[in-house]
Amino acid sequence: MHIRKLLAWCVHFYTALGLVAAACSAVLLVHGGEENLRLVIVLMFVAMVIDASDGWLARRIRVKEMTPTFDGRRLDDIIDFNTFTTIPLLFIWRSDLLPGDLAYLLFLPLIASAYGFSQTGAKTDDGYFLGFPSYWNVVAFYLFFLQPEPCYSVSVIVLFSVLTFVPTKYLHPSIPGPLSTLSVALGAVWAVLVLAIISGIVDEYSWSIVSLLYPVYYMAASWLITIRQWKRA
Repeated sequence: MHIRKLLAWCVHFYTALGLVAAACSAVLLVHGGEENLRLVIVLMFVAMVIDASDGWLARRIRVKEMTPTFDGRRLDDIIDFNTFTTIPLLFIWRSDLLPGDLAYLLFLPLIASAYGFSQTGAKTDDGYFLGFPSYWNVVAFYLFFLQPEPCYSVSVIVLFSVLTFVPTKYLHPSIPGPLSTLSVALGAVWAVLVLAIISGIVDEYSWSIVSLLYPVYYMAASWLITIRQWKRA
C-alpha cells in the first residue's frame, strides 16, 4: 500500500512537470529570439507528451484511491490551461505570427479556452471532449512552421475559438472508446513526425504539411461521431 501511494505521488509529480515546462517556456518567450522560440516548441511538445501519458499512468496506479485528498484532475486542468492555451498564445504573439494590428484577436482563444476549461461537462461521460479542446499548442506549431498569410492565420484562430462554444464531441485518445486504438497509433506516428520536424531531421515545411493528415483525421472523425449521435437523437 505504501509503495502504491508513493507511486501515486510520483504520477502527480510527473504531471506537475508540465507546469515546469510552461514556466521555462515563459522565461524563454520573455527573452525572445529564434533559438529560444524553437526551444519553446520543444517544451510545448514535452508538455503535450506528459499530458497524453499521465492519465494512463494515473488509472494504472489508481491515484484517486491512493491519494484521496489530492485532486490530480484539478492539477491537470491548471497545467493544461497554461501549456495548451496561455503559453501557445503568447508564443504566437512573440513570434509575430499575427501582424501587430491583429494581435488583439488572441484574446478570442484565451476567453474561449477559459469558457471551455470551466465547463462541468468539458469531458463527457462517454469519453469525449465537448467543444474544441483548446489545442492551441498544435495551432501554434503549424502557424510557426507553415507561416501562412495573416488572413489564413486569423481564420484558423477565429474558427477554433468559435468551435470551443459549439457542443460537438472530440476524440479523447487516451480514454478507451470508439477509434481510441487507431487514434493512439496514428497519434504516436504523428508525434514522431513532429519530433523529426522540430529537430530538423526532415524538411520543416513539406513534412509539416504531411503531418497535417493526423489533425485532419482527428477533426473529421470527431465530427463524424458527433453527426451520427445527433442523427440518433
